[in-house]
Amino acid sequence: MTLSAAWPVRRALTAELGMALPAFVDHHVHLHLIDAADLPSRGIAAVVDLGGDPMTLARRGSGLPRVSFAGAFLTAPGGYPSGRSWAPAAVVRTITDACRHPGVQGGARTAVDEQADAGASVIKIALHADAGPVVSDEELAAIVASARERGLPTVAHAQGRGQVDRAIAAGVDALAHTPFDEPVTRRQISRAVAGGQAWISTLDIHKGADRTRAISNLRAFAARGGRVLYGTDLGNGSLPVGLNRRELLALHEAEVRGDALIDALTDPWPAVRSDDAVSTFIAGPAPTDPTDPDDVATWLSRGTVVPTEELTRVD
Repeated sequence: MTLSAAWPVRRALTAELGMALPAFVDHHVHLHLIDAADLPSRGIAAVVDLGGDPMTLARRGSGLPRVSFAGAFLTAPGGYPSGRSWAPAAVVRTITDACRHPGVQGGARTAVDEQADAGASVIKIALHADAGPVVSDEELAAIVASARERGLPTVAHAQGRGQVDRAIAAGVDALAHTPFDEPVTRRQISRAVAGGQAWISTLDIHKGADRTRAISNLRAFAARGGRVLYGTDLGNGSLPVGLNRRELLALHEAEVRGDALIDALTDPWPAVRSDDAVSTFIAGPAPTDPTDPDDVATWLSRGTVVPTEELTRVD
């Protein structure tokens, strides 16, 4: 296992020697449920909010962590996450019409336009059939098409019988969670990989059989060349604010290791290019045994976000 993206550096501010890596991204958080102020000191330079009030998110400042967001969940009337204590009305938009014309009340295009106009970088669709009604195939297709017309990818919470298949068939660009409620088939994985779909890991939120299935599914997806994104669903339960060591260990168990692990941590999705203005700095040498998952996870967890201009490469 290698970590070829790491390079030895000296930090100008402290003269510390250490290693630098591209900036880490948590691709699934909910900022209204956490205090994000400590994320940069704990290794996370950027986050993707996958369900929040678009107006509040639009008013956030431009400091660290860098924030990309989906805005509100697009869902069916009464569908997930409507009525949850953690999901006030501002974070939910109900779709009642597959219309792709702007301004139609309850229309797919209207909901997409609202999020896009607020500055969303991705559109979030709730396909959680175990928790209530979900949008129809026609409405799902209209959301995906409307997002593409606005130049935005889509991401779906796909849970319940047939929902992963629906997301793949509709051309949804990413899954907000690695499928965990049932095993995925080789056919599903082949179609997902061929379509360029990404899966956000969120392995540490699960226990028992769900965790075992999620790790097995992600292992199979990664083995076929699937695009894996590090994400934690931060705000969902008791998760550490910052780089999640347990998530790293679960990714290692799914055989997302070495450079593949760094790729999952540093992928700029939903952006196309990485933000090179900041880097991850880890004081001291790289782990002595880069094949040891515990050593690697512990080492990565010591990272902090610093301006790239503070770092000078050393031999």
